[in-house]
Amino acid sequence: MTLTLTIGDESYTMTLLEDEAPESVRVLRSLLPLESELMHVRWSGYAVWVNIDDEDLGDVPRENHTVYPSRGDVLLYPGYRNEQEILIACGPTCFKSPAGELAGNHVGMLDATREELAALEVRTLRDGVQKITITE
Repeated sequence: MTLTLTIGDESYTMTLLEDEAPESVRVLRSLLPLESELMHVRWSGYAVWVNIDDEDLGDVPRENHTVYPSRGDVLLYPGYRNEQEILIACGPTCFKSPAGELAGNHVGMLDATREELAALEVRTLRDGVQKITITE
């Protein structure tokens, strides 16, 4: 199963990790289609994120969780200690907030090159918030 992330004029495919994080993938799919804003992270390194704090995620268990996502990893963070979000690692990342390190559920892999991810991260840092749409 794949999702499409459209950011500005560019589209990316995300492969869902249904076997590794079934409940998290189910919750993510329940949010679709999702139209929101993609922002640069403040605390985590080379990554971007979507605030989904207004969404009712219910009780999402910790599954396939990590503090150190790899380039292209997509995490769903259900808000255990901080606001709910979707994080996309674009380079070296340690997922954290003012509350300290956070472990997000690894739900997918973005099909993007190292250069595309770096450009996405730089664009959100340089130009600010980007419109994002996530669809099946």
